[in-house]
Amino acid sequence: MTDHAIRINATGGPDAMRFETIEVGEPARGEVRIRHTAIGVNFIDTYHRSGLYPLPLPAGLGFEAVGVIEALGAEVLDFAIGDCVAYCWGPVGAYATARTIAADRIVAVPDAVSDEVAAAVLLKGCTTESLVDRCAKVEAGQTVLVHAAAGGTGRLLVQWLRDAGARVIATVGSAAKAEIARDAGADDVILYREADVAAAVAELTDGVGVDVVIDGVGRDTWAASLASLKRRGLMVSFGNASGPVTGVDLGILSRSGSLYVTRPTMMDYYLTADERRAGAAALWQRVVEDRLNVAIGQAFALADAAEAHRALEGRETTGSTILLP
Repeated sequence: MTDHAIRINATGGPDAMRFETIEVGEPARGEVRIRHTAIGVNFIDTYHRSGLYPLPLPAGLGFEAVGVIEALGAEVLDFAIGDCVAYCWGPVGAYATARTIAADRIVAVPDAVSDEVAAAVLLKGCTTESLVDRCAKVEAGQTVLVHAAAGGTGRLLVQWLRDAGARVIATVGSAAKAEIARDAGADDVILYREADVAAAVAELTDGVGVDVVIDGVGRDTWAASLASLKRRGLMVSFGNASGPVTGVDLGILSRSGSLYVTRPTMMDYYLTADERRAGAAALWQRVVEDRLNVAIGQAFALADAAEAHRALEGRETTGSTILLP
């Protein structure tokens, strides 16, 4: 069988991506070979492609995929040929029809979760779990501001936060996306193109501000996020959709009410196989119990991955985006 993968030989825009023929060998000791059935697309993929997060070149792209094990390396005891498995913790190379990967990097997918849903939710869902439960440690009764709440991760954040008992204030860019955020469970929605976000938050919270801001947008929302926090509030900046936050003046944290700021990455909360399996289990449970609704907004053929990146960076997507090999 001829296999293919998306590769980059130089960083740049979506045109830097190449659909190439590859040779997938036999798995080494401790590895499995997976035939992919669905592949997740995430904003971090665009950071790797553009060079914002540098990779040794040439390189593959993609952290997240689902598929069926078709070969086992020596000493792999926890899985069998034919098992449906998923991964989202790297190394990069998920944009491919097949690959080999260490068995301690994969998790089993329950029968009740489809391959497409698993590919759409694993990385974003584990990111959500790490941000809400382990990083911000959100408690019932707190108020949380979520930016880009109609996107793949944003929509999951709204649902997870509501499940935790928090009040959720969401920001979105259009009336259509406002409906998506409300359907996900947002208590209040701010159209950031039409309103001053910090002023709107102040009005909604009687001037107090929010306990936590979870911000995957970055540069464009940084100032508004800080201005929306209550005294001793926590700013969780986890993404750079509009560009990285640079030139940070730490003095603004004291002037704004002794604020806390963190720039987490999900990978630091999923370092071991046990952490990965525990986090994935918490996610699958919510999906199976319908406590977390996964919206696949768009699907592209693997060969058309560049179009998926254009749509994602152009903020033309809703929900999750997947590639089909």
